[in-house]
Amino acid sequence: MTYTGDVRAGGPSAVRVLDELEIRKAAVGPMDNNAYLLTCRSDGSQVLVDAADEPDRLLELIREGSSTLDTVVTTHRHPDHLRALESLVAVTGASSAAGADDAAAITEATDVPVTRRLHDGDVLHVGRVELEVVALRGHTPGSIALAYREPGGRTHLFTGDSLFPGGVGRTTSPEAFDQLLGDVVTRVFDRFDDDAWVYPGHGRDTTLGAERPQLEEWRARRW
Repeated sequence: MTYTGDVRAGGPSAVRVLDELEIRKAAVGPMDNNAYLLTCRSDGSQVLVDAADEPDRLLELIREGSSTLDTVVTTHRHPDHLRALESLVAVTGASSAAGADDAAAITEATDVPVTRRLHDGDVLHVGRVELEVVALRGHTPGSIALAYREPGGRTHLFTGDSLFPGGVGRTTSPEAFDQLLGDVVTRVFDRFDDDAWVYPGHGRDTTLGAERPQLEEWRARRW
């Protein structure tokens, strides 16, 4: 089945099978948050991107991949992206990782220690697969994205609420908007090709090529 990335809360996962990695996308909770399960095809290691809500549904998602969960990566500290974190860590024994500048707030909100504080350029491993951390400051101070590069192929970007189809994430001040757009341009659009696939924190997927022509419009409208 061709992967489209179209999912809805209560519905089935969307599955994308790459040479090294399987990607599963599910929508959970009243805000239709996207959660992504990344499974190394070599050894079954797994990372969950955003334990957003509905822990039972996310446990089902984890079991669709393999029997264990190694790490939960929280893209940012907003409550709708971490409501299931405490439950999932308790059940699976997974470690918790997040952007360094959001880590304290995540721990305070969930009572789950962030055992790995991530910075721009850090590398996370899913078995034999490498995920690069891309800091995208502005939506929150510690917002991050994860970038996976297929060997000889396209890049896959898990952007949380920092980049969506049609614009960057919500910001609360002009300074925060300038910082977020600046990071998105220099750390994403200036580095990755147009075929890079974007998996956002809510809603449908997109590509950098589809969004690149709109960058100046985003800058002018200030959101």
